[in-house]
Amino acid sequence: MIQSVIKVDGMACDHCVKAITNALKALPGIGSVVVDLKAGTVAVEYDSSQSKLDQIKSVIEEQGYDIIE
Repeated sequence: MIQSVIKVDGMACDHCVKAITNALKALPGIGSVVVDLKAGTVAVEYDSSQSKLDQIKSVIEEQGYDIIE
């Protein structure tokens, strides 16, 4: 499992946490998802043979949030 911390803009409430968590958990190989509203980050643990970081970022963007590079 690989852990990545992604900076995300636009998250403000519990709905944001649920939307991102549920969308990411629908991907194959996702272990844990920790959304930190205060820090503006999403920590994701995943199996890189099943999901790629680019896919994970795309799913977050599909939920209406911006990835900060």
